[in-house]
Parts: sequence; structure tokens; C-alpha cells
Amino acid sequence: MSGLAHGFWGLLTRDLRLALRRRADASLAVLFFVLAAALFPFGVGPEPNLLARMAPGVIWVTALLAVLLSLERLFLADYEDGSLELMVLAPQPLEMTVLAKALAHWLTTGLPLIAAAPLLALLYNMDPAGLPMLVVAMALGTPSLSLTGAVGAALTLGARRGGVLIPLLVLPLNIPVLIFGVAALDAALSGFNPLPHIMFLGALFLGSLVLAPLAGAAALRQAME
Repeated sequence: MSGLAHGFWGLLTRDLRLALRRRADASLAVLFFVLAAALFPFGVGPEPNLLARMAPGVIWVTALLAVLLSLERLFLADYEDGSLELMVLAPQPLEMTVLAKALAHWLTTGLPLIAAAPLLALLYNMDPAGLPMLVVAMALGTPSLSLTGAVGAALTLGARRGGVLIPLLVLPLNIPVLIFGVAALDAALSGFNPLPHIMFLGALFLGSLVLAPLAGAAALRQAME
């Protein structure tokens, strides 16, 4: 067990170091998140009440698109330099490798999105009382986006125009996260109980945590054959 944990944390720290060296790639998703969300007021107008009503949906949709933008690099660099083949042949279960890379992706993409989301919410004139629920919902929802994204990145590995195929595969799987994330925030802002929606987000996260590493590992083995 200690060997598995050592391999897991070794791969996680390796990916985090590589992300720090490529800060431009890591910051691209957050930059897209902020710029895309900032474009909506130009299209619908600056009316404060309208922007406040739009805020939950805009934040979640742009966060989802920002995550999709960063998924192609999840396994591609390791595939191109041969590191992925060594990971497949390593004694550590490939499911642990998928989980470690999904966690590294969330730490470098999902976590910055969570940090930027309250600022965007305030810019959209959203009630500050809803900010804690926004953070909680995104903290439960964005890991699911990274986990399902890892499956999509593994399935398209080595395919031509894989970056275009990933959103087509991943978007249908992420619609429930989008629905319950927006519903939780709407419920909190309207004075209703958001707990049922939060529980659904938690269930989606737990399901992704179990199934995504298995599916991702199977897809990686297929890609390396």
C-alpha cells in the first residue's frame, strides 16, 4: 500500500512541477473563463438585475468550457515523449495513474476557476450571500469535470483532431453537473434549500471517482496497443 501511495504522489508532484514550468498553459483556462464570462454583458446589456439572474448559468457554462479547453494536454505530452508507455508497463495500477493525472488537472485548472468564480459573481451583481454556495457547488462539481474529462482525453489519445473530439464525448456526461450546479446556486439565491442539489453533485463526484479511473485506464490500454 505504501508503494502505491508513493507512486501516486510521485506522479502527482511530477505533473504539478511540469504545470508550474508551463504557467502559460495552466493559466489559459482561467483567462478564457474570465474573458468569456466578461463578454456576456456586451451581448445582453448592462442591466444589473438581468446580469444577477444570469450569473449562475454564465459562471457554470464558462467554467465547463474552460475545463474542456485544457483537457487535450492531460495525456498528450506523455504519449508523445513515450512516458505514457512506461506508466502503462509500471507495476502501479493504471487506474491510480489516471486518478493522479485527473487530480493534477483539477489542482491546476479547477481550483483556479473556483478562486476566480466569486469575483465574476460580484461583477455580475450577484447577491454576496450566494458566494459560499457557489464555492461549495464548484468544489463538488469541478472534480467531476476533470475526472470525466480524463476519460475523454484517454479515448481520443492518438486520434486525429483529438482536441475537437473531446468536447463531443465529454459534454453529454457533464450536463448533469451543470444542471445541479446552477440549481444549487439558484436555490440558495432564492431562499430555498440547496441541499438536494448539493447531494446530487456529491453523488456525481463519487460516481466519477469510482468509474472514471477504470474507464480511463481501459482507454489508455487500448490506445497503447
